[in-house]
Amino acid sequence: MTKFSDLNLIPKVLKAVEDSGYETPTPIQAGAIPPALEGRDVLGIAQTGTGKTAGFVLPMISMLARGRARARMPRSLVLCPTRELAAQVAENFDTYAKHVKLTKALLIGGVSFKEQDMLIDRGVDVLIATPGRLLDHFERGKLLLTGVQIMVVDEADRMLDMGFIPDIERIFSVTPFTRQTLFFSATMAPEIERITNTFLSNPARIEVARQATAAENIEQVVVMLQGGRRDRVASEKRKLLRALIDAEGDVCNNAIIFCNRKTDVDIVAKSLKKNGYDAAPIHGDLDQSQRTKTLEGFRDGKLRILVASDVAARGLDVPSVSHVFNFDVPGHAEDYVHRIGRTGRAGRDGKAIMICETRDEMNLDAIERLIEKTIPRGTNLLAGDAPAQKPAQVAAPAEEKPARGRRSQSRKAEPVKETAPEASVEATSEPQAASEKLAEEPRDKADDSKPKRGGRSRGGRGQRDEKNKVVGLGEHMPSFIALSFEARLED
Repeated sequence: MTKFSDLNLIPKVLKAVEDSGYETPTPIQAGAIPPALEGRDVLGIAQTGTGKTAGFVLPMISMLARGRARARMPRSLVLCPTRELAAQVAENFDTYAKHVKLTKALLIGGVSFKEQDMLIDRGVDVLIATPGRLLDHFERGKLLLTGVQIMVVDEADRMLDMGFIPDIERIFSVTPFTRQTLFFSATMAPEIERITNTFLSNPARIEVARQATAAENIEQVVVMLQGGRRDRVASEKRKLLRALIDAEGDVCNNAIIFCNRKTDVDIVAKSLKKNGYDAAPIHGDLDQSQRTKTLEGFRDGKLRILVASDVAARGLDVPSVSHVFNFDVPGHAEDYVHRIGRTGRAGRDGKAIMICETRDEMNLDAIERLIEKTIPRGTNLLAGDAPAQKPAQVAAPAEEKPARGRRSQSRKAEPVKETAPEASVEATSEPQAASEKLAEEPRDKADDSKPKRGGRSRGGRGQRDEKNKVVGLGEHMPSFIALSFEARLED
């Protein structure tokens, strides 16, 4: 069995690892540390919770132990997608570099620029940052990246997602071509892997588990929430969540509840508090100080339930999380793997429960195809509480629409009556009588009875009373105009 002492780490790093209580490296650590110490590029793919962070922190400390940083020119760079993950990586450096004199700086949003500038001006060996804040310092001329020797992209698939590609490409363009690059992630889709090929040079690929798989020690369950009125689905869903938490009992020491939207995070946390649960929200719109305080309280055991967006799904290491509840089915199947990876860490048992509405069944199918496993269906604890009259209430509007259709059809059918044959007989006799009557009448009367077009009668040539004849005007002509025409005719 491989031990940390077999991985060519420097003695000071080995001592820090022993002080932390670790003796045997995880598979991703055993596979990634040796090529990283050799200076090769590394592409590491492993299940979440398997110690990927130590897989690049330990060799970085060993390689940076010799040398000295210059002002505004960090020697290494670690990019992270979220502030919480960046802070966690910084804590790992503090833990494993306590016997080595290395300086570090953490560049994340929500913190004063002035404090960060002071750290950079002194010179840092390790710079841990989110892409946005890093570029802010770079554009202000406070930072030079020409001295970067080692560059790490943590949670590479998320960092190289469409929204991050421009920032990542720009950061890589201002770092030396001779740098060593390490990519680590739990998932690596083929299209993302093609992008990494432009940043890595002949990398050592370490894949200790099939991509996008969850640990076998995590029990997975999905509870189907069927039907119901639209205006009551959200309330029923929160009620079902509380019932699922209560059903787990004392086994549920603490839990993370994931929601797709930030607004739902706040609503669910407020609902749990109102019903007597110890819960607090965490998402990207909160102040950094509040996010840090909430996360620290959850880690210390002072907070039982953490309601979070996907900001807490990537890389956060809270070893004692017993349960993960997916209040919403994630829109991206890969996010499910990261979410449930918050439990069952370091070989512990964990449980992941997901609530699925009818509209989310397509996303559920995508998750099951990704993990190549059918998630067992759980019991809907509220199935017996559903009112019996709900189906009738839903079907009532549908019964009125056909009634409107029948009324409109009856109107269209009115012209067709059973007396149609008699009407046809009368129709044939009336034209004959009309023609005989027309033959008996004088021609001028017959012409006057015809409709006039444009105020002129048709066919009245030489048969009309010349005294009353008016050219170009109708019967409602003003009298003064008629008199003027009559005078003209007499002349």
